[in-house]
Amino acid sequence: MPPPPPVPAISAPSPASSPVSPPPPHSTTVPRALLGQDLERLPVTEPVVALTFDAGANADAVPSILATLARERVTATFFLTGDFVTKFPEPSRAIVRAGHLVGNHSATHPEFAGLADARVRSEVLGGAQSITAVTGADPRPLFRFPFGSKDGRALATVNSLGYVAVRWTVDSVGWQGTMKGTRTAAYTTSRVLQAATHGEIVLMHVGSNPDDHSTLDADALPAVIAGLRQRGYRFVTVGSVLH
Repeated sequence: MPPPPPVPAISAPSPASSPVSPPPPHSTTVPRALLGQDLERLPVTEPVVALTFDAGANADAVPSILATLARERVTATFFLTGDFVTKFPEPSRAIVRAGHLVGNHSATHPEFAGLADARVRSEVLGGAQSITAVTGADPRPLFRFPFGSKDGRALATVNSLGYVAVRWTVDSVGWQGTMKGTRTAAYTTSRVLQAATHGEIVLMHVGSNPDDHSTLDADALPAVIAGLRQRGYRFVTVGSVLH
């Protein structure tokens, strides 16, 4: 077998190489068909799946996840909070250097339902500012509400700032950990594969469980990719299919 492609190192970059240059700004206009939506599936008819990873609590599984994605030649979408990129700048840069797409997951990860409009704007703009400052990447046009929590006003504000809201088709619940030894990576894999459908958006996390320190999403990822491929699916980023 040919050797796997190199995995981006998560080590302190030299001043000359960090961070990457910001990309050209995206349009701030959300396609009319996507206004007012919190996407639970990609708007496609082809057998494609988007693997997405939320990054908020810690970065314990980032090296393993990036290694698997590189080995399997899969590009994923990572939703980063401003707090995450500030606390874990080098893992955040490694995600971008590996060629993955990043989206905005707010500045501090509050529940958005019931937030004042000004706080919603502050969370969205603050998250974007931190992500771009640390990684050089522009997270527009993708936004994921923390906890999936939103109301109509928050959704309208997010749209007005140039973002499409992206929810998920299935939550792997790997973030819940082993539940005192009753769950393994096989359980995580099974949840994702049972929900497989055209346009599936898979929610996983880059952090470890705070109680048992397990990383079930990272552990399950090789089997998730293999299982979806066996079912005829290929992988896309969320942004690549939004028009």
